[in-house]
Amino acid sequence: MRRHGSPKQTEKVLVTASPFLALPGAVNGSGDTLGVAAHYGNPLREQRLLVGGAVVDLSHRGVISVTGPDRLSWLDSVTSQSLKQLAAGSSAETLLLDPSGRVEHAIRVFDDGVTAWLLVDGGEVEALTAWLLRMRFMLRVEIADRSVELATVGWMPGSDEQGAPGAGVEAGIEEFAAAENGVAVTWADPWAEVVAGGHQYAEIDEHPGAEWRWRETLVPRDSLGALADAVRRGELQVAGALAAEALRIAAWRPRLSTEADEKLIPHEVDWIRSAVHLNKGCYRGQETVAKVHNLGHPPRRLVMLHLDGSDAVLPAPGDEVLVPASATVLATTPDAPDTVVGLITSSALHFELGPIALALVKRTTPVEAVLAVSSESIRVAANQEIIVPPEAGAAVGRIPRLPRLGAQRR
Repeated sequence: MRRHGSPKQTEKVLVTASPFLALPGAVNGSGDTLGVAAHYGNPLREQRLLVGGAVVDLSHRGVISVTGPDRLSWLDSVTSQSLKQLAAGSSAETLLLDPSGRVEHAIRVFDDGVTAWLLVDGGEVEALTAWLLRMRFMLRVEIADRSVELATVGWMPGSDEQGAPGAGVEAGIEEFAAAENGVAVTWADPWAEVVAGGHQYAEIDEHPGAEWRWRETLVPRDSLGALADAVRRGELQVAGALAAEALRIAAWRPRLSTEADEKLIPHEVDWIRSAVHLNKGCYRGQETVAKVHNLGHPPRRLVMLHLDGSDAVLPAPGDEVLVPASATVLATTPDAPDTVVGLITSSALHFELGPIALALVKRTTPVEAVLAVSSESIRVAANQEIIVPPEAGAAVGRIPRLPRLGAQRR
């Protein structure tokens, strides 16, 4: 079983060391970044580069191909997203749930008109490939683990506001992109807006995900060295995996390897926003998805924590989130214990927001409470920003609130 604070879907080095680790200043990661550069000497500067347009080596991740005329209708039938009509060159995100509606796999899907490319974290490849092979029955689909041949490179397109750095990142990446069927395989994260058939629980007009313009491109592994050389020549900017993580957390974007444990359902992390179609046909786990969304409430809720950095301690995944006793009992009861209400799932030092974290807490955790995190025997104060409110779910009879997407708060 997967638990916060230990690797849930452990990344693995699929091939020999990445050429990006030979770039100046590269520091090999650990845990789910082992095998790629965590940073190149200055993670905060690298976040700025990434926003302006830079590449991130994610070659430790996995790639599965699904070919055949039944590929999209079959994937549609076994996962949470509506994929039947996915157009060539389009991207989607879908979840494979267990019969109880708990998240087992998160899948980034790109279809090039011939092949559906499934981009997943490295630790998912073996189990997901085996499950798909068992479930294809007599359908016209072929499934293959392509991780040894193809590597993933993450990036963000540059913007005029950010100036010259990274302005040519899209063209630079496209030069190296895999295109077996004439279409460059670049997955565009749908998190920037609520997808058709999805639903947003976050009650906010300007969702920070609107600025999360994340892309993942498949590159032949034997071209990674040439791509790293382009960085070395100054033709492309580079950022480490820590920079991408910090921006992801600030965008409230859930990830399987960090936010998921053995109990996670999509509602708890607002994953219905991008990876679940509420009105499609039956699939495994659909009953739980529908019941919680329409009639119930998710038992936990995702929050973003703005952390006190005065002790220079950044809480780690698995650290306990507390409601201090002083927030729940009279001050005349000095020995009252704190209440553990959840766990940190991921954390980072953000170049603008400072120390931040995502955490899963009990639904009943008071929204007005100033929380604390127990880390390295130090209590770190934490202001919570509500992502999934306690009232999430119970949608039957409610008038839906249409979010207005806009710029990230500063």
